[in-house]
Amino acid sequence: MKRPNILLISGDQHRADCFGFEGRNIKTPHLDQLAAGGTHFSNCITPTVVCQPARASILTGQLCRTHGVHDNGIDLDPAIGEKGFAGAMAASGYETAFFGKAHFSTFHTFEATGTPECLKSSASYADDWNGPYMGFKHVEMMLVGHNWFLPEKPPAGQHYERWFYADGKGDEKNALYRENAGDTKDAAQTWHSKLPPAWHNSTWTADRTIEWLKHGRDDDEPFCAWVSFPDPHHPFDAPEPWSRLHDPAEVDLPEDRTRDFEGKPWWHEAVLTSEPTGDKKGAEIRKSYSRIPLQSDEQLREIIANTYGQIALMDHNIGRILIALEEAGLDENTIVIYISDHGDWLGDHGLLLKGPMHYEGLLRVPMIIKGPGVPVGKKVDEPVSTLDLGPTFFDYGRAEELQTQHGQSLRPLIETDSATRKFALNEWELLPTRAGVPLSLRTIRTKQHKMTVDYKSGAGELYDLYADPGEKVNLFDAPSHANVQAGLMDGLNSRPDDIRPNQAQVGMA
Repeated sequence: MKRPNILLISGDQHRADCFGFEGRNIKTPHLDQLAAGGTHFSNCITPTVVCQPARASILTGQLCRTHGVHDNGIDLDPAIGEKGFAGAMAASGYETAFFGKAHFSTFHTFEATGTPECLKSSASYADDWNGPYMGFKHVEMMLVGHNWFLPEKPPAGQHYERWFYADGKGDEKNALYRENAGDTKDAAQTWHSKLPPAWHNSTWTADRTIEWLKHGRDDDEPFCAWVSFPDPHHPFDAPEPWSRLHDPAEVDLPEDRTRDFEGKPWWHEAVLTSEPTGDKKGAEIRKSYSRIPLQSDEQLREIIANTYGQIALMDHNIGRILIALEEAGLDENTIVIYISDHGDWLGDHGLLLKGPMHYEGLLRVPMIIKGPGVPVGKKVDEPVSTLDLGPTFFDYGRAEELQTQHGQSLRPLIETDSATRKFALNEWELLPTRAGVPLSLRTIRTKQHKMTVDYKSGAGELYDLYADPGEKVNLFDAPSHANVQAGLMDGLNSRPDDIRPNQAQVGMA
């Protein structure tokens, strides 16, 4: 039997429920069609709720305290990264490629680190450098990807940045990007960008993927490619006309959008009020970029509408990739997967962005799989994780793992109705440089329950998601749920005993 191609497509900070097919008032026709033609995992969680650790976990198949990237600002060890799913698939004869935002290494470093993603080191990489990197034979990537930080000017930057400035219009493009073409009601980090979509990094990511599918790959080998869009991560800056595609008056507001710390673990309030430690400049950026004050309903509508616009632009470009796949005659033998690294609170409980409050909007991520042998229109509600991707690729591609995997193949859940999963795990070793509070968090998610414990203080939170889908009532100290808590602790403590010592940060993110 011919081995299938693997096309992994990811968003950044895309919640699991932000799709038309999930009932939200958002235009995602291509991703809706992908879900309708394949299998949708409705209870997939991220192994870590911030970018760098989550992406390292997707690549390596390991929880973050094993691969060592337990917080942002820590580089993935190449000796581990190169043995991830890309390296394993390459070793078995697959052609591997990466397009878009990687974030396996730190962008904003204290000193030059020598990696191609380090802003201080990127100039040392020639214009014709295209990998290898972390097991991917061919690489075309951008660095930060979120235009709070404008594209780095050459000779720094990587493929997107150098393309962006190559026509001599980079400064003009940056001015257009920063210009707000409408009234966004002073909503935080929100504007209607005037940057034409043709110059947007989502469009570029799709363009480079399509070019490679049509002309860059080896026709004699199956491929395993990761296409990584940098949206809908903040700032909320969709370009016109995509920023106006959704009327703020018609978006879905969260039912509970107030900050209430009563009955919650101590860190819920502490991480919003404490001062980040370490580098002073980095701490100020943390507060301005990663902490958004409580927004009015009017402002929240602007943020959500613009987020929907970012997702819709990404959806449009995913549609272009899927059409190119079909035109190249590759669609019938390609497994297409859509995921995100983590979600976004998006107003839930009065919160925006991400942090150590593991509410469902942040913890749960999309997972849609379509391809040969994948049932059409199937929904799986077993608790799974993006850690499961590597083992799934190895299963379908008849490849051997090169290192320990913490996930399991999804194939039994896809192809049968009898397979089950007990739980999925998440962890995060926060250093005080993020929010001024050190935490050692472990989270377990079953179908019905979710529990997060800080292993430093012993405090935690436990929710019955059937009875309390809004996660309002913390049952962690409730005598009525002592047995449930004990069983969940057993699940947390079943984590493999392969934790590495805490790693030193080389930068901010």
